Amino acid sequence: MSHGFDLRGRLRERGADDLRRHLDPAESVGARTRFADDPKGGSPDFDGTELVFASNDYLGLAGDDRVQRAAEAAARTVGTGAGASRLVTGDTHLHRALERDLADCKGCERALVFSSGYAANAGTIDALAPDVVFSDALNHASIVDGCRIGAGETVVYDHCDPDDLAAEMAEREREADDAADESWLVVTDTVFSMDGDVAPLERLCDVADEHGAWVMVDEAHATGLFGDDGGGVVQRERLTDRIDVNLGTLSKALGSQGGYVAGDEDLIEHLLNAARTFVFSTGLAPPAVGAAREALRIAREGDRRERLWANVDRLRDGLEDAGFEVLGDSQILPVLVGDREAALALERAVRGRGIVAPAIRPPTVPEGTARIRVAPTAAHADEDVDACVRAFREAREDVDAL
Repeated sequence: MSHGFDLRGRLRERGADDLRRHLDPAESVGARTRFADDPKGGSPDFDGTELVFASNDYLGLAGDDRVQRAAEAAARTVGTGAGASRLVTGDTHLHRALERDLADCKGCERALVFSSGYAANAGTIDALAPDVVFSDALNHASIVDGCRIGAGETVVYDHCDPDDLAAEMAEREREADDAADESWLVVTDTVFSMDGDVAPLERLCDVADEHGAWVMVDEAHATGLFGDDGGGVVQRERLTDRIDVNLGTLSKALGSQGGYVAGDEDLIEHLLNAARTFVFSTGLAPPAVGAAREALRIAREGDRRERLWANVDRLRDGLEDAGFEVLGDSQILPVLVGDREAALALERAVRGRGIVAPAIRPPTVPEGTARIRVAPTAAHADEDVDACVRAFREAREDVDAL
């Protein structure tokens, strides 16, 4: 008799279902990088250097000299680590300066920085402890886990469907004896990471207002990219006053690490006292704080954003001209394939031509909707984008299943 775990067997099952994942070490995180080992057996062009169209470093700021110098300066003046929870000795002037900048960018009274976007989502839902969370069907795993930890009950509404949200709320009001006394929270990503679509925020806010619910958004894939100065989809849609909890990450367009929540004074004070992922975590490392602050400044200037959106348009047009179905209406351009094996074959064929773009397959996306997730950055030149289109066009001819 054994009460252990057959991990090797679980791994075999994943491999048999084409679901086993591998680490693929790169020499840098920029738009052009070299991978130390290619387990897929590709033979990249570009002199051994591959073009990465898979990064969330949308503005190319992780490798920007100004951002790197800011990280170095923070390390030298404050230290490489915060040393403790910010409620103990880990609070620094850098943390507070970044929070002021984030609050200003988001148009909110205050902001609070967490060790990651995952911690911000999970910790915020847990700290609010809503009786019911109404969550979009395709919300990020950190939101799902936050609901599991902190919600009394979770109701999943159809993806980007305000009508279904309204129906779920109306049904709750009819069937729950104490619905009038419950606290309700509507939670949604603003830009969805695997579909590249944007939530219909105004209509979701209308439904929430009608039923007296709070609205929480995750701007992880929108901060630094949308709005007048990179404030996100909420800023672009002029909905700041209707969003109760404005959350995001520093690790994507801002090229650093960490997460944040922005909102009114009461919200931030409550999270500072009740969010376990903040209270019991070491403060965000000062180099990450310094880097994020400088990246936010650069993002708000707008030049990088303009370059990114030009690349997005060029790449989308090229892929569609090559006969691919491209999803989404953001900087994320999923190329729909359908069959998981065909998606993996296309990934390998594209990789063999020097382009890194991952196949996304179930269970991350629904069965029959496997895709290649393509994401250009502001660091790509026109010729890089054209090389990506060319690789997809040529690879298609090699994949019989397509």
